[in-house]
Amino acid sequence: MKIVVLGGDGYCGWATALHLSASGHSVAIVDNFARRQWDHEVGAQTLTPIRPLAERLSVWQTVTGNTIDLFVGDVTDYEFLSSTIKELEPEAVVHFAEQRAAPYSMIDRKHAVFTQVNNVVGTLNLLFAIREFVPDCHLVKLGTMGEYGTPNIDIEEGYITVEHNGRTDVLPYPKQAGSFYHLSKVHDSHNIMFTCKVWGLRATDLNQGIVYGSVTTEAALDEGLVNRFDYDEIFGTVLNRFCVQAAIGHPLTVYGKGGQTRGFLDIRDTVRCIEIACLNPAARGECRVFNQFTEQFSVLEIAQMVKLAAKKLGVTVQINHLPDPRVEAEEHYYNAKHSKLLDLGLEPHYLSHSLLDSLMNIALKYRDRIDTSLIQPRVNWRRARNELRTKERASQYSDILR
Repeated sequence: MKIVVLGGDGYCGWATALHLSASGHSVAIVDNFARRQWDHEVGAQTLTPIRPLAERLSVWQTVTGNTIDLFVGDVTDYEFLSSTIKELEPEAVVHFAEQRAAPYSMIDRKHAVFTQVNNVVGTLNLLFAIREFVPDCHLVKLGTMGEYGTPNIDIEEGYITVEHNGRTDVLPYPKQAGSFYHLSKVHDSHNIMFTCKVWGLRATDLNQGIVYGSVTTEAALDEGLVNRFDYDEIFGTVLNRFCVQAAIGHPLTVYGKGGQTRGFLDIRDTVRCIEIACLNPAARGECRVFNQFTEQFSVLEIAQMVKLAAKKLGVTVQINHLPDPRVEAEEHYYNAKHSKLLDLGLEPHYLSHSLLDSLMNIALKYRDRIDTSLIQPRVNWRRARNELRTKERASQYSDILR
């Protein structure tokens, strides 16, 4: 199958591109390296040292004999994106090319606007390019479970049957986004549903949970293929962050009571879910929604598991409860359905002691690269101008003076 991976240099995108290539698909990556630029902007770096993308692709070809094509450009540039889609004529497009961090979108007005313009316009451009040049192409769009929020009823997979005044209908599940980033994903979902209905496009919206880990079968083949491992408070996901904090004996930063419950999945399941979606496309005119996660945990449960894993490796770590910088329920009901990918053949990797040991060992291996200034939260949902933005401007001014 001919598959284009938009955002293939990022955390999930890189792992996905390798997995699809190893599975025999013809893969092309489209990327503008924005993810690396955002690290520079916020003063962060991945825990694991990752190679430049061109070098990564060269290593992949040397190790496997497989070639992944690279197209460098921005999905918000319609001329670039449409010409690329026209040239490649993909059967499926996997869309990761979005700003994906809630804290980044909440730094200030500039970052909120950038996130929504980048994400919504990029997706709209893609929808128009598919309609114009490859109308039978299947869009596999990475959404987020964060679109749903934490309602006091079960979360269905995208749609819910509603009875009102004696009448019944199947409607999109109500959205209660928790950040400007999550809101951009809600707008994406609405635009995708609309274009499937009016243009007959086919799409699968994968509402993904929190991803953990960095090692996949393909990334483990060579040091030059190592994936990124983010641990900062902007881009780091909670389990990865806690493992890094534990590796240096830093108290685990649990926000509030820690009862915030979310869906989680191993990155090895992320890449498999995407392949399953590609191999089982939606029908023409269908916008289907899969909830892409395998287990549910509270933040405090994750912290307690990391504390135990660290203890087994001889590292003592405490759990600190910090004032929650986000506006969210710290204790709530949470029961999200996630059966559709299982029905299509997903065999999950559940969070185990051996995996936690593996994550801890990665954090210990690279602990000399850990910047402790990146651990404490600097972005607060209640402020429109945050400490991170102030530091960023001070750094830019200092650069000008030099």
